Amino acid sequence: MNSSMTELDKDEQFYRDTESIAFPRLDDRQLAMLEPLGTRRIVRRGELVYKAGQRDLGLTMVLRGELEVFESRDGQEQILATLGPRGFIGDVAMLMGTAALANARGKADESEILEVPADRLRQALAELPGVSEPIVRAFIMRRQRLKRDREFAGLRILAQDGSRDGHQLDDFLDKNHIPHRLINFQSEYGRALCERLHLASRDLPALVTASGMPLRRPSLREVARVAGLLRPLAREEESEITCDLAIVGAGPAGLAAAVYAASEGLKTVVLESYAPGGQAGSSSLIENFFGFPTGISGGELTYSAQLQAYRFGAKFSTPAQALSLAFTDGEHRASLQIEGCNATLLAKCVIIATGADYHRLEAEGRETFEGSGVYYAATAREGQLCRGSTVVVAGGGNSAGQAAMFLSEGAEKVLLLIRGEGLAKSMSSYLSRRVEAKENIEILAHTEIRQMMGGKVLEAVELENTKTHERRTVQTSAVFSMIGAKPCTGWLPPEIERDEKGFIKTGHAVVDAPPWKSMSRFPGPLETSWPGIFAAGDVRSGSVKRCAAAVGEGGMAVEGVHETLRTYA
Repeated sequence: MNSSMTELDKDEQFYRDTESIAFPRLDDRQLAMLEPLGTRRIVRRGELVYKAGQRDLGLTMVLRGELEVFESRDGQEQILATLGPRGFIGDVAMLMGTAALANARGKADESEILEVPADRLRQALAELPGVSEPIVRAFIMRRQRLKRDREFAGLRILAQDGSRDGHQLDDFLDKNHIPHRLINFQSEYGRALCERLHLASRDLPALVTASGMPLRRPSLREVARVAGLLRPLAREEESEITCDLAIVGAGPAGLAAAVYAASEGLKTVVLESYAPGGQAGSSSLIENFFGFPTGISGGELTYSAQLQAYRFGAKFSTPAQALSLAFTDGEHRASLQIEGCNATLLAKCVIIATGADYHRLEAEGRETFEGSGVYYAATAREGQLCRGSTVVVAGGGNSAGQAAMFLSEGAEKVLLLIRGEGLAKSMSSYLSRRVEAKENIEILAHTEIRQMMGGKVLEAVELENTKTHERRTVQTSAVFSMIGAKPCTGWLPPEIERDEKGFIKTGHAVVDAPPWKSMSRFPGPLETSWPGIFAAGDVRSGSVKRCAAAVGEGGMAVEGVHETLRTYA
């Protein structure tokens, strides 16, 4: 593609190149496979098939006539797509069970449609590959097109410039791949929108839903509920939910486990406290993951894995944080208490894949700038905030190196702070060579941040050389902290043994644990000190802290689950 093309030209080229993928027409054979799963009905001109905000929608296929998909915004309509015979409407919301982003209605005087309910659609996508491939590819491509469409609003966040709460809502929706717009309250459009919706500065940040209704200062759970991410795991009258496998954490290990478990017929529930992907999901580019010679962004990799798990029937709920784990004597041998859920999740087996969080910098004033200058991920969203400025990355591992390389493409200068002498001991050689060769990356050895300064947002940091104790002040609006990690295991009971750093022990390290002394078998390689409870990925003691290793452990843990279920059968 010509490098002189404008962004508008590139978008037009993208739409032309993806038209046949985004809007395929199903053939007679595919229609014959779907027909028994759905019901036919007639739709008149202007009659709604579904409304924006509805959840758990299935597949709607046009048999004759036409349907159109449109967005209503500020009293106006934008037509997003028109589909004729053998076309179908929807995007990944139909696959994931999240909220529909737009409305659909009849366009012809009379149209006949085939409606396949959500549960039958997921069955078809798992069992009928001849149908699933074009549908899933179209769903994914349509979501990509919506995210590139400058006219499509989706959910809208109204926030003051530099607002920490506004950034968190933006980050939450972005990492959960929900199309949305962040609107500056002080902009002309922002002021007009606030006036029309009767919003004052004290109401911000506000979320404007697809129906045009504002939510004032919403919590993440309220935002997740509107987006359809927070799925009720039980009906109101139920006090217990049962499953074969509960997976706590949806990083690479948890997602891999979800794909393998669900595809092999296990009733699988995945609990994620913020957004699927974990630390890997925040990586701008993973270059050493098997099968991607030019690299792949962590967000793209883990999002694809999530869609794959959905396709096979895994149930996700976000944000859904496990508060406690206890053990029972019945068929379901583990019980989980979940934040905001009145029911108890009873599972035959549990995979703990909660990963690890980056340590917080011990710098004066750091708490003030969390989310408004201090970040723990370097994605395209953060990259836009730093364009043309000086940024600071703290850390000497691969994550820090990838962040520095990514940010250097837009930032004027990147300061990479490391506590040691060089990068050789902590960073992959291919990456360290690139970092050292990049002209606008400066590596500062034996350097730590002592103080952060600014008003509402970060403006400067004070650095100290720990060998010479020399200090200097650097003007910067962004610090990216990637200085090692601590395991997310504080919610676990003492029966789950951990090492001196808090990582979960497994395999040979737990053979002498009391629960195993009465067992007729030894613990599996990823099994913890309690039978039927597994640990995979970064949270496990002795694990290799790499994305590919976490994926492998997720698959291995599911094999251990099968062995456990066979033992108790």
